[in-house]
Amino acid sequence: MSMRPFPMNLNFKTGELTPNDRTNIRNLSDMKGMFFDNEAESRILEKEDPLIYSFSEKVLPEENGHLQLATTTIHPGKVGDEYHMTKGHYHRRPDTSEMYLGLEGEGCLLMQTVEGDFESIDIRPGTVAYIPPFWGHRMVNTGKTAYVFFAVYPGDAGHNYGDIEKTGFIKILVERDKKPVLIDNPRWKQRD
Repeated sequence: MSMRPFPMNLNFKTGELTPNDRTNIRNLSDMKGMFFDNEAESRILEKEDPLIYSFSEKVLPEENGHLQLATTTIHPGKVGDEYHMTKGHYHRRPDTSEMYLGLEGEGCLLMQTVEGDFESIDIRPGTVAYIPPFWGHRMVNTGKTAYVFFAVYPGDAGHNYGDIEKTGFIKILVERDKKPVLIDNPRWKQRD
C-alpha cells in the first residue's frame, strides 16, 4: 500500500515541525574532538555539557522516491574561538543532493569534497542553498541567537558522519575582531 499525502506545520521562528516523530539532541559531549580547541572543549565539559544543536524530523521511508524533511536549531556560542556547528556529514549515497532554507538567525554553510574542493555560503532567513552530490556539508551558527534552518534530501541519501570525524573540515569558522573568519584547519587530512 502506498503512503497517503499529509500536511505539516513549520514555525519559521522556532523551526518547530509538527507533527514530528523525533527530536535528536547534540550536546558538546556528543561532539567530542570535532572542535579544534580541545583544551577549551575540556574546560567547558568540566563545568557543563551545553546543548550545541537539535534537529526534528518526520520519520519517512528511507527509500528512493521519498524525501526526508527536517529542521535544525544550532544554539549560539563558541568552543574557544570556533562557533557552534553541526557535526557535518557526507551522504551514505554520495550521488545525492540536499537543500537548506534559512529560517531564523545567521549561519554559514561549509561544504567540501573528498578531493579538497571547498565552498561556503552565508545563510540568512529566506536564503535557499543547494548542496550538490558528493559535497560534505556542515552548518555553523555565526550569530548571537539561535540559528534555524529547514532541510530536504532524498529518502535514501543516508548520513556518513564517520568520514568527517576522521578528516575534519578543510576550514573552520572562528571569531576574529568580533567577526566570523574562515581559516585553514591544521588538523584536516584528505580522506584515503
